[in-house]
Amino acid sequence: MCPASPPDPIPMGRTLESKKQIVEELKKLLGDAEMALVLDYQGLTIKEMSDLRTRLQSNNGVCKVTKNTLMRQAIDGNGAWANLDSLLTGTNAFILVKGDVGGALKAVQAFQKETKKSETKGGLFEGKLLSQSEIKAIASLPSKEALMAQIAGSINALATKIATGVKEVPSGLARSLKQHSENSDS
Repeated sequence: MCPASPPDPIPMGRTLESKKQIVEELKKLLGDAEMALVLDYQGLTIKEMSDLRTRLQSNNGVCKVTKNTLMRQAIDGNGAWANLDSLLTGTNAFILVKGDVGGALKAVQAFQKETKKSETKGGLFEGKLLSQSEIKAIASLPSKEALMAQIAGSINALATKIATGVKEVPSGLARSLKQHSENSDS
């Protein structure tokens, strides 16, 4: 009887096929994203990363942790994201945002303030690298909903003024005619 052969060794790391899938997923996420933020996630626990992901979901943000080499492959040949390459050093988590950029940045900053971990390395918005001060400035902007409410309030106030003005024209005309009539009678 032959001794049983040892099982095939389990491959360490990712296969070429899984790496290709990750790169394709990153390309899709980047294609949909308006902004990318790069965080140093060293020292964060799985629970903290899960918390960050949950906070980002309500702001159309996605947090992906991947190797810099895979992100380089994903941005290769894509001029909109080419400047991201300068931030690809160390342990990175990538925050990709579509829509409420300010809300997502506020969520990240609140997370960083509470955990006192995770440093923002930089970001990219519309092909431009963002400085720390620019990232903070974007985060301080009102949310999309707040801006829409302000615009709606302004439009409503303007409509009210116009309606009042239009209503006043006939009343003013009537008063003028009445006054003219009284002056003519005297």
